[in-house]
Amino acid sequence: MKNAGRIAAVLLVLIVSAVLLYPSIKWYCFVSEDVKNLATGTKEEIRDYSRAKASEDVNSIKALGGSSSVPKEYSYLIDEAKDRGYKSNSWTVSTLMGAFKSESDLFSVVENHYRKEIMDAKSLQGRILSLGLDLKGGVSVLLEADTKGYAQKLGYTPSAEEISAAVSQDIEILSSRIDQYGVSEPDIRKQGDNQILIEIPGEADTERVNSFLQGKGSLYFCLVDSALTNKVNSMYQADPQSFYNERGELITPSIVPSNRIMLGYYKSDDYSLDVLESLVVLDPSINLDGSYIESSQSSKDSVTNRPVVNFTLSNEGGKLFYDLTSKHKGQALAVVLDEKVRSVATINDAISSNVQISGFNEKEAQSLAITLKSASFPIDLEIVSMTSVGATLGDDAVKTGLTAIVIGFALVIIFMVAYYSLAGLVADLALLLNLFIMISLLSALSFTVTLTSIAGLILTLGMAVDANVIIYERIKEELKKGKKPYQALESGFKRAFWTIMDSNVTTIIAALVLSTLGSSSVKGFAITLAIGIASSLFTSLYFSHFIFSLFIKEDSKKFLISFKGGKK
Repeated sequence: MKNAGRIAAVLLVLIVSAVLLYPSIKWYCFVSEDVKNLATGTKEEIRDYSRAKASEDVNSIKALGGSSSVPKEYSYLIDEAKDRGYKSNSWTVSTLMGAFKSESDLFSVVENHYRKEIMDAKSLQGRILSLGLDLKGGVSVLLEADTKGYAQKLGYTPSAEEISAAVSQDIEILSSRIDQYGVSEPDIRKQGDNQILIEIPGEADTERVNSFLQGKGSLYFCLVDSALTNKVNSMYQADPQSFYNERGELITPSIVPSNRIMLGYYKSDDYSLDVLESLVVLDPSINLDGSYIESSQSSKDSVTNRPVVNFTLSNEGGKLFYDLTSKHKGQALAVVLDEKVRSVATINDAISSNVQISGFNEKEAQSLAITLKSASFPIDLEIVSMTSVGATLGDDAVKTGLTAIVIGFALVIIFMVAYYSLAGLVADLALLLNLFIMISLLSALSFTVTLTSIAGLILTLGMAVDANVIIYERIKEELKKGKKPYQALESGFKRAFWTIMDSNVTTIIAALVLSTLGSSSVKGFAITLAIGIASSLFTSLYFSHFIFSLFIKEDSKKFLISFKGGKK
């Protein structure tokens, strides 16, 4: 490959790595601590904060007086006014207020400004490289099994052994939901017969914990009683307060018979909070539950571009769903999750195994797809307590470990330069690029860094240096045979290629086995090792070759990048 092509390939890798690492850099370097703290709050807290700040800012703007110039901190309002086609040579408060339809319109824009800042930070937090329980600490969540609800589901009082077995199944499901890619390294264990203790790296984020418990009830499809639904909604529009008790819970009106159930139809607002849109009356005798779901994934509708969840039913479930939809063509079918109607659609044709549902935003669709993959909990779980926990290793142990890592890394760099001279500098440059690529890929996976994963990282860097040593020794052998510099370079890389590939491929296989069969901490080590080996193959066999080729041409008389102990 010509040097121009090699330069393009290296630049492409650097650009892609920088893009993958950007969320972590932005979070740790450019997001303020106040915004970080707000981002870990509940959606209700974010909404209340945004509205309070909007009220404060609107009142501050009004208090300035109409002839006052618009302060710099409100420049985003001028940009919004310009986007609406409003032009002015001098932006005063009076001019700015005139750009908006009403004070309510201005309030909405300001609220949206604060909401977007915090919600963007909340989204960013889920895409960064974070520190694990051993290095930074996290959140401890105590969950308790709902034994009464379990007894109602079974129809009899379960024994302690049955409850314990159901809780053990819940632990397996929680593990697959919290750590579906093996990168967050949670600590999940049973406490007693009916409690589960979870320790997760990161801040105490209630929304995050609730996302793991989503779908604690079953997802099911149920036929809608359209006539009763219309009557109930007419009553609700006329007298909404009569539909709620003193705790704010929905009350089923007397016109709904005992063989029907009434649920709320909810949609997400700008804060991803459920907002009641209407009421739906269902016929529970005609339904299909989510236990027949075999696989699911989130995507976007090809026509409307809205987020949807596609899932496949088992053969038995497909037959049941086909019977249900073929017998009730033209009627409405509701999708119910956790006793909330999420979607209502008219049955136009009979449907068998492949089903698509909508009514969610993108993040909710992704979470629901994960939930459906991991099945519903045999026994429901409730949050008893949630507290922050410190680093399990302690600050001194963490500092000592990180210091040892830095010193070890520095010694490797110094040794390579001391032993291989300028060629050692090329190896060190490849080593730094390898580290950059590794961290970028781990950041893209939202990886949680623990001491075991750092061990995998350091081991990989040592193996990467080993690859460079093999290559350099082959080049030195070729130079001693009297070959020209360019021939020695090409022969050295060619001879070293299969040796390096064989050793690294076997290590990757071992890492894949560890990541599949190991515990969460072992998975972190294995994933770091596998990613590091893959990137080291690029840096040692391709990048190093590229650097040498910049200085050594076919007509070169001597090896411009010197080797100690080799023929120059």
